[in-house]
Amino acid sequence: MIREATVHDVPEIRAMIRELAAYEKADGQARATEEQLRAALFGEDRAASVLIAEDDGTGGVVGFALWFPRFSTWTGTRGMHLEDLYVRPGTRGAGHGRALLAGLAAICRERGFERFEWVVLDWNAPTIAFYESLGAEQLKEWTVCRLTGAPLEALAARAVPAVG
Repeated sequence: MIREATVHDVPEIRAMIRELAAYEKADGQARATEEQLRAALFGEDRAASVLIAEDDGTGGVVGFALWFPRFSTWTGTRGMHLEDLYVRPGTRGAGHGRALLAGLAAICRERGFERFEWVVLDWNAPTIAFYESLGAEQLKEWTVCRLTGAPLEALAARAVPAVG
């Protein structure tokens, strides 16, 4: 079963984020607290939304998909960015990942989103093959760029105050 997350799911979401980080060999980088997630997902100024996958037999939470809207200046339309998709190892292969992605695609269709995009680690061959089996294309000419920490602070220090 796929459903929208509730505030009561925050502990499970946090646990799965840490499980995903461990799988991606980035354990120490998953620092989000339950309080941060509660505010980001259910607070007044929501930053993202989550779908939850539950096992039909046990009702246990087996996966999640965290997404947020984006905007394309080229098409003039909104789209969806999938930040995290995770299915717990013992339940993989049962269709939960496909069901989560189908649920997200349905949200795209309902809201008129023309693009549904995400990133995948280049070493994750099984996941890449799974995405390709769904018809996803890899945009190999695009490279993700990121500023964090001291470089982000240094660039921000060079900002000229906005007028108006």
